[in-house]
Amino acid sequence: MSKVKTAKVTKIGKTKSAPVKKAYGPDLYRRNEHGLLENVDYVFNDDGSVDWRAMIKSEFLYPNKGWFEARKQSVPESIKGLDDKQLLIMLGGIKELAKMRGYHTVDFKVENVSDGYVTAKCQIDWIENYECRFGGITPRYSDVANASLSNTDNFCAKFLETIACNRAFVRCVRNYLNIHIVGADEIDRSGGFSSPSSTTEDAVESNIVPVTPTGILEKTAREKLGVSSFEDFKNHLRKLWKSDKYRNEEAQNWNSFGDISAKEARVLLALISKK
Repeated sequence: MSKVKTAKVTKIGKTKSAPVKKAYGPDLYRRNEHGLLENVDYVFNDDGSVDWRAMIKSEFLYPNKGWFEARKQSVPESIKGLDDKQLLIMLGGIKELAKMRGYHTVDFKVENVSDGYVTAKCQIDWIENYECRFGGITPRYSDVANASLSNTDNFCAKFLETIACNRAFVRCVRNYLNIHIVGADEIDRSGGFSSPSSTTEDAVESNIVPVTPTGILEKTAREKLGVSSFEDFKNHLRKLWKSDKYRNEEAQNWNSFGDISAKEARVLLALISKK
């Protein structure tokens, strides 16, 4: 009887896999050849550019209470289903976007400092990425904002320089990255109201007074002169003309506060504030 040979079974032990290296420190900020962070999942527009709006974390967004209250609507408990015009973005969200985009320097210049009024300019030198390559020239963008006793609450009125700088920074990042959600730091906290007939489209939709010389002029005119329309304000301009306190040939072409330049708005603000 022949013996049946059995195959020799070789036991194969478990192969040890190389330990997965966790991203930490420098790994979190490593960028690829396109200037994008390697550890971030980006969302892109149809034209290939980064959709920076889509990169904002929901934790930094909340309903714009003023927008709903002005329309006598209840304020939603969440941001689900809300349009950008119905939202506000926190300063932390703007800072995170700026860090994600990447920058070399952020500089502030505080100017036009007067009693109860401060203007700040924010300039950011961004790093190059595939969206903007200028042959070694640093992409640079700047924007301005102001803070005054007319557009801040009692607490913030003590820190006008800081408020103005924060507003300028938020505006600089938002406009450069094409973000249309108003920053929480940008809104008028004084409790004033701006009529839809005389503000920019974004400000109308958000129901806030633009933090600009023109927006402040409108708010101040309503509070100190008691005007309820731009036509009322033009009547006041006629009185200033007759008294030779303010004369501007261009005023006859103004149909809203939005037609007044920032320079002329500051001149008129000074005149109204003396009352």
